[in-house]
Amino acid sequence: MSTLVLGSIGIDDIETPFEKAEGILGGSASYAAVAGSFFGPNRMVSIVGEDFTDDQRRLFTSRGIDLDGLETAPGKTFRWGGRYAMNFDDRETTFTDLNVLAEFDPKLPASYRDSRFVVLGNTDPAVQLKVLDQLDGPEVVVVDTMNFWLDSQRDLVDEVLARANVVVVNEEEARMISGHHSIPRSALEMLDMGLEAVIIKRGAYGATLRTAGEWFFTSAYPLLEMRDPTGAGDSFAGALTGYLAREGELTDQNLRRAVVHGSVAASFSVEGFGLESLLNLTEQQMKDRYAEFLRFSRVELDID
Repeated sequence: MSTLVLGSIGIDDIETPFEKAEGILGGSASYAAVAGSFFGPNRMVSIVGEDFTDDQRRLFTSRGIDLDGLETAPGKTFRWGGRYAMNFDDRETTFTDLNVLAEFDPKLPASYRDSRFVVLGNTDPAVQLKVLDQLDGPEVVVVDTMNFWLDSQRDLVDEVLARANVVVVNEEEARMISGHHSIPRSALEMLDMGLEAVIIKRGAYGATLRTAGEWFFTSAYPLLEMRDPTGAGDSFAGALTGYLAREGELTDQNLRRAVVHGSVAASFSVEGFGLESLLNLTEQQMKDRYAEFLRFSRVELDID
C-alpha cells in the first residue's frame, strides 16, 4: 500500500565538529520517503527548482518513489545550512534560502487522492492543510511539526492536529503543544485533543509512545559513531508510517513495532551525511538491526 509523503526537498550544507559536507540532498520529504521505501511504495509531494538534476531524481526513483507529485518550478531549490555542536543536539542554522519552497502550493495528481496512509513532514501547516483538503478520506495521517510553526502559526497547527491520527514531535514541541513540562502529562494532554497516538522523540534516549490503551517506551540504538543527525526525525516518521501502511491497520501492536522500525531507520540515517547511509542500505540490514534492537530491549518477566 502506498504512503503519501509531504515535505521539503533541499540542498544542505552540514558542518559537525569533525567534518563537513556541502551541496548534499536533504529535506524532510527526502528522508521520510527514502526511509519509508523499505516498507512499500511512496508518493512524494514536494517542490524543486530548475537546478534539481536528473541524477538527483534517480536517487528517489531507484527506491521506487513516485515523483508525479514533485513540482519543478522556475528558480532554485530550497537550500539550508547547519552547524552542530559537540553534543550533536545543539544546532545553529547558518543560512536558509527558501527559493521555490516559498511559493509552494501543492496540487495533488488524481492518482494520489486515494492515499490511505499519509505522513505530513515538517513544513508549513498551511501547506499540510492544502494536501489534506485534496485527499479522499485518508485512514491514517501522521503529522510532524516544529517549534517555528508552533510559535508563528499555532492555530493552523491545531487545525492539522485535529485532522490527524498520530503526531510525532520532540520533547520541546510536546511541551509547547500541551503547555506542560512533564513529558508523560504532555502525551496525555495531546491524546485529549483527539489524537489516537502521540509519539515523542527523545533523541539519544529513544522514544515514548502513548495511545488510549497503553504506554510504550523504547531506547535508541547504541551507535558507536554519529556523523549527521539532520534527517533522523524525518527518517523516523517515514519508516514509522511506511510500516503502518504495510500492515494496513492502526493498532497498539503495530504502533509499537512501527516506533522501533522508525528508531532503526533513524539510527542508520545518522551514520552518514545526508541520505548517504539510507540510500546504500539493504532491506536485510534493516531487518537485522530491528532484530538486534528487540534483543537489546528484551526483559524476561520474573515477578514474585
